[in-house]
Parts: sequence; structure tokens; C-alpha cells
Amino acid sequence: MHWQIQEAKQRFSELVRSAKNDGPQIVTRHGDEEVVVIDITEYRHLTEPSMTFKDYLLSGPKVDDLEIPRSPDLPRTIEPGP
Repeated sequence: MHWQIQEAKQRFSELVRSAKNDGPQIVTRHGDEEVVVIDITEYRHLTEPSMTFKDYLLSGPKVDDLEIPRSPDLPRTIEPGP
């Protein structure tokens, strides 16, 4: 919902209640969107530090003594080109 700034000031409690129950509330000044009032849970979700790719990889399961089987075959021989 959009609120004009004067109306938002006069009905601040209702604005806060609407942000909590109905989602983000946009406050306008002279028809221009100025701010958004959101629930604290949504704010925390939006501002929590995101995990870096490195941290994501390191957060995976730990594998101890990983053994990778290798083929006993020798590498192929490459003939020199012309």
C-alpha cells in the first residue's frame, strides 16, 4: 500500500501494523516514493551477510582420507606433427 507522508505521520501505528501484517508499505512525498516500511524479520533477512562462495564450499561435508582410484595404464604416446 502507498501512504502519503502526512497520512503516515498521523497514522503511524497503523502503518507499522500494516507493514507487519500485510508486507512492505511505501511512503510517498509529493507523489514520489521516498521510503519503505518493512517488518523487522524481513529487514534482518535482507541485511544478513550473505555467504561467500568460499564459505559455501567450506561448509560442505568433510571428507577424510579421500582416495581417488587411478588407472594403472600408461599415458598414450603422441606422434609428432608434420
